[in-house]
Amino acid sequence: MHLLNLGILAHVDAGKTSLTERLLHTAGVTDELGSVDAGSTRTDTLALERRRGITIKAAVVSFPLDTVTVNLIDTPGHPDFIAEVERVLGVLDGAVLVVSAVEGVQAQTRVLMRTLRRLRIPTLVFVNKIDRRGARGGAVLAEMTRRLAVPLVPAGTAHGLGTRDARFVQRLGPAALDALADHDDDLLAAYVAGRLRDDRPDDDGRLLRSLADRTRRALVHPVYFGSALTRAGVDELVTGIERLLPAAGGDPDGPPSAAVFKVERGPAGEKVAYARVFTGTLRVRDRIPFGDAGEEGRITALAVFDRGADAPRESAGAGSIAKVWGLGGIRVGDALGVPGRPRGHHFAPPTLETVVVPGPGTDRRSLHLALTQLAEQDPLIGVRHDEVRGETSVSLYGEVQKEVVEAALAEDYGLAVTFRETTTLCVERPVGTGEAVEFNKTDGNPFLATVGLRVEPAPPGAGVAFRLEVELGSMPYAFFKAVEDTVRETLGQGLHGWPIPDCTVTMTHSGYSPRQSHAHQRFDKSMSSTGHDFRGLTPLVLTEALRRAGTRVHEPVHRFRVEAPADTLGVLLPVLTRLGAVPAATEARGPACVLEGAVPAARIHELEQRLPGLTRGEGELETAFDHYAPVTRGPVPERPRTDHNPLDRKEYLLHVTRRTGD
Repeated sequence: MHLLNLGILAHVDAGKTSLTERLLHTAGVTDELGSVDAGSTRTDTLALERRRGITIKAAVVSFPLDTVTVNLIDTPGHPDFIAEVERVLGVLDGAVLVVSAVEGVQAQTRVLMRTLRRLRIPTLVFVNKIDRRGARGGAVLAEMTRRLAVPLVPAGTAHGLGTRDARFVQRLGPAALDALADHDDDLLAAYVAGRLRDDRPDDDGRLLRSLADRTRRALVHPVYFGSALTRAGVDELVTGIERLLPAAGGDPDGPPSAAVFKVERGPAGEKVAYARVFTGTLRVRDRIPFGDAGEEGRITALAVFDRGADAPRESAGAGSIAKVWGLGGIRVGDALGVPGRPRGHHFAPPTLETVVVPGPGTDRRSLHLALTQLAEQDPLIGVRHDEVRGETSVSLYGEVQKEVVEAALAEDYGLAVTFRETTTLCVERPVGTGEAVEFNKTDGNPFLATVGLRVEPAPPGAGVAFRLEVELGSMPYAFFKAVEDTVRETLGQGLHGWPIPDCTVTMTHSGYSPRQSHAHQRFDKSMSSTGHDFRGLTPLVLTEALRRAGTRVHEPVHRFRVEAPADTLGVLLPVLTRLGAVPAATEARGPACVLEGAVPAARIHELEQRLPGLTRGEGELETAFDHYAPVTRGPVPERPRTDHNPLDRKEYLLHVTRRTGD
């Protein structure tokens, strides 16, 4: 039987976890339908998930259909947990995007669909809650067409909207024919030639074949209507999943290649990795390389998903999702064996930061260790420790994430914490080009090393590139590696303390003192260069190069969309201007208006608070990260440093010139 790795995605409260429960029940995996309100769902297993009724961590369940076994991954819908969704996207064969028939297209709906389209993931759309009061059919379809701006193919129509008797009648009618003809010249030719009737186009099997082909290539997206609560439309959706989405591929006899999208800890504290196998077969007792550093580990146990639970296995072949034990150094995002699909960030990084304050009886070291372990499970929760102040900060997507971190620390580690006020995370970018060099044993250089570096700007999103203008054989490779690693670490704090995510650093000079020893004595570290020399000198050289290049602080800017009564525009626009917002477009829609533009991330919370009063409680706000822009108002924001401060040479050397062995 084929495998299909399917993601369920949606804006929060659209009903995707309820749909997951209904699919499991329909497939006969569960005897009773789990309830989000009752906290009895199969996929929401964390205590906080059940208390709040939201998904926080991605969860995997499996169910069989007639010709395919589906590994279903339920993902969070709240934007604070978008990192969980990002990690799942790279392992999917297809997706179901859930939209509420009452609320329609919401902020996260648009973000998710844009990403699914960019990654070309075959996607079905399920319009849920057609039984709820206020449910809309054709209006939601028109709204999706307008606001999602993607080719949608209605797979039928909904009847009895807003009642318990609401149902979905599946039929590929004229609207489906019109949508598919735009992407299928043969289909259009058949229609023009009269071989396909527009009143009964689904009588011809070529329409269904065209829909399957175009859906698998992510060219069109079939739309189903239904209710996870009453089961309306769910059977038709199941048929669509089975017939329209592509099964997992991969050669089980090829070299092992898998990607880790989730890491959790077992009852004994051991790491358990969730991995999608792209090619080859993972086997218990096999040794396998993983991670960028080429670490190797032995697989001690495996499990695959079967009928709603995970079952121990001796092997896991291509296409499967496996739980893997025994890889102690594994992290989210690591590749197992041969690297598979290219990794990359599909969503914006966190733009907020807060200091975690230990409560009574909470040891700072224990807190730092616990936060580090949480970051292993979620790499985008950046942990930043300030040894000088004894403080630990974490980066966040939003305020709800604070509650999750607090609950995880209390329930999993027995640590009580509070948080300081959330601040905005900025970045720094080089303004120009700067160079600096320090030579071995000259001009007050206490390190047995020569390092020259040039810093140049790079386009946003380019990342940090490290290049050489010196011969690779001019000194031991370990010294070059020490310089590169230290460059990347030092760029975590620019001239104003913010990270520098995009630049090119070129090593222009290199030199070292060869290994020396006194006669009849052992190696003399005082006469010979070690990695410590290069790690100690590099921050001084890089910081001086940055000084000469100059840096500018950039703040995160979100695009916004406000829908409000048209007569409130006069009071809304001046407030937006005072908040630093830049309106870009205004559209009138009867008595309402839609205003779109950009606003600094630091002012969004204030905008959210003021909007109801400005719009008589009728205003709706959507925001999403868009870009970083130079800070132009007020003083340049500074971030306290957590390193030995290479900006102050005297202070820095006091901390690091004690020579140590390597």
